[in-house]
Formats: sequence, C-alpha cells, structure tokens
Amino acid sequence: MPKTLNRLGCQLISCTLALGLMAMLLAMTPILLPSQANAARLTKPYDSKILRLSEILGAVHYLRALCGSGDGQLWRKQMQSIIKAEGSSALRRARFTKSFNNGYRSYSRTYSECTPSAKTAIERFIVEGIEISDSLVKSEP
Repeated sequence: MPKTLNRLGCQLISCTLALGLMAMLLAMTPILLPSQANAARLTKPYDSKILRLSEILGAVHYLRALCGSGDGQLWRKQMQSIIKAEGSSALRRARFTKSFNNGYRSYSRTYSECTPSAKTAIERFIVEGIEISDSLVKSEP
C-alpha cells in the first residue's frame, strides 16, 4: 500500500504543479495579448487599401522583371518606402511584407515567361495601384 500512496502522491503533486502552471499562464494572459487600445493602434482604417497596394507591388515587381523591364528593385523600394512610412509596429510591417510576398509568389506560380496576358496584368495592376494611391491621398490627411 505505501507504493500506491507514493504513486498517488506523485500524481497529486504533478496535477498540482500542472494546475499551478495553468493558473500562472491564465494570470499572465492579459500581458501576452494586446489590449483593445493597442489593437486599435495596430490597424488603421485604410489598411485594406495599403495591403492591396502591397500585393499589387509584389505582383508588378515579379511580372515586370519577368518581362525584362529593367526596373531592377524599383517596386521593392516602393514597398520599402510604404513600410517605412506606415510600419509603425512589427505586426504592421509583417502584414505589409506578407501581402507584397503573396503578390509576388502568386504570379511567380502563374507565369514562367512573359506573355501577352502577363503584360495585360501589369497594365491593370498599375492602373489599380494608381487608383488606390489616389484614393489614399484624397481620403487621408
């Protein structure tokens, strides 16, 4: 019977430690999660437009290089300028970077050579990018 009590005692101690650890984690949760005020500062009302513009810049960066435009890093530098201006937190910078990379990757999977369709996509993206940029300038102080 002492072995059973000993095993039971170890299980009880393990459970107590596990519960204690869970209680500590629950107590720390507000520290680990951003408050509503912080969350509000992490997003801006125009973020969806900037995210779309980031995606467009990524796609154009890939497609124009594919079609031999000779732009070099022009579109990536434009994205870096946006991140510098709007990336007030690591989370915002990561979201913009992810959107740029998604645009780049999605078109790199679609096009392996410059086609008339790729050229049309470039033209459409540039028009859409200009429209988004203009709307941002007009709507935000």
